[in-house]
Amino acid sequence: MTPTNRKKLVVAHSVRPEAPLHEVETNRALARWLAQILGLKYGGSYDPELHSGRDLYLLPTQTLVGAAAALQFGVKGPEDLWGGYVDYDFICTKAISHGLLNRNAHAPEGWSPLFSERVRNVVLDGLSVFALEDARPAAERLLYSGPIRLKPIHACAGRGQEVIKSLDQFDAILARPDAEQLFTEGVVLEQDLDQVITHSVGQAFIGDKVLSYCGDQYLTEDGHGEQVYGGSNLLVVQGYYEDLLELELPDDVRLAIEQAQVFDNAADEAYPGFYASRRNYDIAQGLDSNGKQRSGVLEQSWRMGGASSAEVAALQSFVNDPGMRAIRVSSVETYIAQPLPADAIEVYRGPAQDSDFLLKYVTVKSYDG
Repeated sequence: MTPTNRKKLVVAHSVRPEAPLHEVETNRALARWLAQILGLKYGGSYDPELHSGRDLYLLPTQTLVGAAAALQFGVKGPEDLWGGYVDYDFICTKAISHGLLNRNAHAPEGWSPLFSERVRNVVLDGLSVFALEDARPAAERLLYSGPIRLKPIHACAGRGQEVIKSLDQFDAILARPDAEQLFTEGVVLEQDLDQVITHSVGQAFIGDKVLSYCGDQYLTEDGHGEQVYGGSNLLVVQGYYEDLLELELPDDVRLAIEQAQVFDNAADEAYPGFYASRRNYDIAQGLDSNGKQRSGVLEQSWRMGGASSAEVAALQSFVNDPGMRAIRVSSVETYIAQPLPADAIEVYRGPAQDSDFLLKYVTVKSYDG
């Protein structure tokens, strides 16, 4: 990637008007940090009166959707933002991980059957549903081989998901007043695994740097006791996936990296309008209902995510020491009020969307491989 233009102004942009304070402030903190690393000016949050027509380097909280959105910010390609762009909203959601029930099933405008064909062997068993009438037949087909997980395609951090073990249980969901809206907006039905480990695999293209990483993520309890994203531990290299695979890695991690690569390449092929300078993939590994080990990509994140602060910390380390081969970084989110650990970098401290308190921080450790 071409080095970021030195005249660019780095701006944060909270895409959702109803975004919680912690998302807005994290976005600003990372944009400020990136500007410092890149030697660029930080312009605060995007303001059309101040920034319209300026040469920007944008850090949006969500993937940009549609040509009009990209045009508004002057984004023409991956060198103009840390995030991603898609032509249609569903492309940046969980929905693309799976195919439809059949050729007559409802599909959103722009749907590409090619994508699900390409990723069939690197995802779990599942179907994407975009209409109430397709929901029960899809559930019936999948429940035949074990419990399934219902995942609204626009939910994040694991929120809104339900495990379904029988058709009666699924019928109860169909009887809810909001069922039609839920399935019309899009739902993924996917086999549920036990003893799950979730791997994070991805790449960041920032300025003239390319970072590739693997790691795992874990859950924590928010203020209401719900299991939500709690952090990521990453091993990051300067370079591409082949450079990452040169390190000594366990077989399960290698498999996760290879599956993420297939998914990533399929997105480029099936959705040619898509581009991204942050490409993050979650890969679940666990046991199916027959006790068989399964591994599959759950979803993609072509936007600021929970691990973004760790990626920026890694970038800072490589800029400080260009000869460094690899580094270990961790992002942490905790809902327990506590002092910042020694040597940690605070990203956010304050109220959360569903809790009175949230602390986000990053730690950096040397790679001993």
